[in-house]
Amino acid sequence: MRTENQIKSKINELTLQKKSLMSRIESAEQGSPAHASLNAQLLRLEDMISMLEWVLYEPSGSYHM
Repeated sequence: MRTENQIKSKINELTLQKKSLMSRIESAEQGSPAHASLNAQLLRLEDMISMLEWVLYEPSGSYHM
């Protein structure tokens, strides 16, 4: 099990990667295979960040109503 600080550290690391990736996407030619690949990487990073945030800020309440 990871500690809260480890999760926050990983979120920060992934956020930095996301910023770097976004600047690479801006410089890539629209419609190129590289642009599509970078966009796929961006979606994966955003998913990873969302999952870590969910773990860190676990929603309250019940999933099943």
